[in-house]
Amino acid sequence: MSQTKGKNQKTAVVLFAVAGGMVGLAFASVPLYQLFCQVTGFGGTTSVAAAPALQSPVDAPVMTVRFDSNVDSSLPWGFRPDQKEVKVKIGTEGLATYTATNTSDETIIGTATFNVTPYKAGEYFQKIECFCFTEQKLVPGQTVSMPVSFFVDPEILNDPNALDVKTITLSYTFYRAPSDKELHAKSEPTTNKKTKLTTDSKS
Repeated sequence: MSQTKGKNQKTAVVLFAVAGGMVGLAFASVPLYQLFCQVTGFGGTTSVAAAPALQSPVDAPVMTVRFDSNVDSSLPWGFRPDQKEVKVKIGTEGLATYTATNTSDETIIGTATFNVTPYKAGEYFQKIECFCFTEQKLVPGQTVSMPVSFFVDPEILNDPNALDVKTITLSYTFYRAPSDKELHAKSEPTTNKKTKLTTDSKS
């Protein structure tokens, strides 16, 4: 009887640990997935790079880079690219900008994930500077212009599987940052306390 009870307790502890782990992973899924993709280039995700040290050859082919934007349903922001596409020589630095607007009545911290299509071009699309490297904090009604500088690694020309790539699409999706959730969670008790005091004073 005691052995059965001990096994049940052990099983309960294991299940509790698994459940806790799943909750933690769900909370951190967006930033963890982004970090994994940035390191590995999985799913067409670009990597961080320094500006190209060498000048692009005069006869380097031109790549068309298109821009896409998405916003998670939990984030009340407007977010769009300021240009549909740009044309850059492979190996030379390109620049694009996006505009974001906080359409809510509260300060919100957002974070952007990104990927490149076709996926086989992801490892050759290098970001030098990008708003997606850090969280973005916007006050109510604030609009900001956010730049991204990049280049297409000339190594793409040596990849037989990528020789047919003439157009690359860079896509971003903005989410509420984990730090934003923590910020609002901390402010809730204070708000509830003020509401309670107001109700008591009226009575």
